[in-house]
Amino acid sequence: MTVYKLIAKLLKFKDFRCNGLAFRRGNRLEVLVKPYKNGCRCPECGRRGRIVRQRSEVRYWRDIPVGPWSIWLMYWPREICCDTHGRVTEQLPWSEAGSRVSHRFEYLMLRYCQIMPQKAAAQLLRLPASTLSDLLHRTIGRLREGHRIRGLKTIGVDEISYHKGHKYATLVYDLERSCVVWIGQGKARAAIDRFFNEALSDYQKARIQTACCDMSQAYIGAIQTHCPNATLVLDRFHIVKALNEAVDEVRKEQWREATRDERKALKGLRWLLSRHSSTRSRRDTQNLNALDKHNRRIYRAWRLKEEFEHFWTYQAPWAAERFLKQWTKSALLSRLEPLRKFVHTLRRHQDAVLAFIGTRVTNAIAEGLNRIVKIVKNRASGFRHLDAFSDMIYLTVGDLDLPGQIPVRFRTL
Repeated sequence: MTVYKLIAKLLKFKDFRCNGLAFRRGNRLEVLVKPYKNGCRCPECGRRGRIVRQRSEVRYWRDIPVGPWSIWLMYWPREICCDTHGRVTEQLPWSEAGSRVSHRFEYLMLRYCQIMPQKAAAQLLRLPASTLSDLLHRTIGRLREGHRIRGLKTIGVDEISYHKGHKYATLVYDLERSCVVWIGQGKARAAIDRFFNEALSDYQKARIQTACCDMSQAYIGAIQTHCPNATLVLDRFHIVKALNEAVDEVRKEQWREATRDERKALKGLRWLLSRHSSTRSRRDTQNLNALDKHNRRIYRAWRLKEEFEHFWTYQAPWAAERFLKQWTKSALLSRLEPLRKFVHTLRRHQDAVLAFIGTRVTNAIAEGLNRIVKIVKNRASGFRHLDAFSDMIYLTVGDLDLPGQIPVRFRTL
């Protein structure tokens, strides 16, 4: 096997062959590429066309580095006359039309940027970080062009901060496939309305069976308006969070009213009160039970919180509804204003709270994806613009496998 055949086999050329090598300064290796046959294909329809002329200027495509050498493919592209699309430049198997990097380079770039900062990926690929960033976002935009959301039945909606100054983005999740399907600017009603109006058809909206969100009226109103057939479920995490905040507000009130000696018994209760019973030690439970003697109001709030944990264990909706009615009545009679406010919120969204018993749907998957999204944001030390942040979210936890869109024979990992 000759050296040229070996290089052609390693680079996985199809209908092309290596016809020369040139070593340049800066550890640059240029590989001259030549077609086997005279026929050329149209990049639009794939049909063979008549060659009109060969361009006089040579073009270069960056390939993945090998050892200390950066590889460049060198070729004079030809123009053909297609019966359908007229005069066009021929289709090249190693690169997308208009791109100056090979499919192999794009695949490796996407894989690297999924697991490491762009600066580190640029060092491995031996090009400036700004150049890699430009190539990355153009590649992601091209691969996602024309992509449509499909098979959406269970959705989750949440917001995330992407820049200081209270700049938020709305994220819509496919809870069945554990991925992000849409990202929009802001967290108001207009943001989620854009998702339903622009990203989904009427048929797709009618097929959504379950939707989970927090207690934001913007999200609740949009889901009820656009998805009348969907069962709305309030996220369990946000309900528990609101209850813990109500209990903590009782603790704060008692702390402000307590004397110096009384505060000694209340010290260290902030995180202990919000801890779940399954994660508490026996000593922690003893300290909380001791509040019955030191501060009856905090003890009463904690006992109500502990009783509410049983709500999530019910299997029958009628039994859960009966428990919720009894618990809210006890909370209203407790004379604890923060808990009374929580009860009013609970009653206002009672149907969406009880829907959890029948569906068992939560935003736990969405919160897990949010953790990955925050890792992506911290890895880049923040994003100034949502477009760049959205591309990285789609690359890491999106509904489309972007590296999987590269032709199989060019996937190097």
